Amino acid sequence: MSIQLVVFDAYGTLFDVDAAARDMSATEPRLADLWPRLAADWRRKQLEYSWLREVMGDYVDFWQLTRDGLDWAMAAQGLDDPALAEKLMGLYRELPAFPEVPAMLDALHHRGVGRAILTNGSPDMVGAAVHAAGIGHLLDDVLSVDSVKRFKPAADVYALVEARMGVPPDQVLFVSSNGWDAAGAARFGFRVAWVNRAGLPVDHLPARPTHQLSDLAGIPELI
Repeated sequence: MSIQLVVFDAYGTLFDVDAAARDMSATEPRLADLWPRLAADWRRKQLEYSWLREVMGDYVDFWQLTRDGLDWAMAAQGLDDPALAEKLMGLYRELPAFPEVPAMLDALHHRGVGRAILTNGSPDMVGAAVHAAGIGHLLDDVLSVDSVKRFKPAADVYALVEARMGVPPDQVLFVSSNGWDAAGAARFGFRVAWVNRAGLPVDHLPARPTHQLSDLAGIPELI
């Protein structure tokens, strides 16, 4: 079967999740040395809270998890500053896309391949990121877990693609920078490209990605 649709994870895959803390450090001296650890803790807790709430069956939207993760990360660095937290959250709403994203999406468009996002992000937050990055016109749809009140890697989330887009799993290339998400999507039945920017080993989970790339530029060549 040929690939009819490429579905992208959003945060960490299309959008640079380190950018909020990194950009804030340019004007906030307290973050000059702390921002890499703050960004890493923020992302780690954001994801951990999604997995834990999924297991507990206690859904809240991803924007709330993002704030909860930031509050933990700031506390871990001894930062008690609600005004700083609000500024960081504001920057997170407008995360930049990685540099290769527009050209990659445009190449897929010219090949006649569908393009969509499937994200843990709530509709408002991912909509703001898509708008800020200026890539809305290059996407056919944006799917949020908020419609099923589950988090990846729950199968109900991946099932949204066929339900909404009408494309069966074996004709979908799913693209994620998260190894656990790549494994979940592969187990569901998608063909999967793992964007392994950090050069990490493949996760030891029941399914593995079909392809492994160092960035998104090579995605059109997989079609």
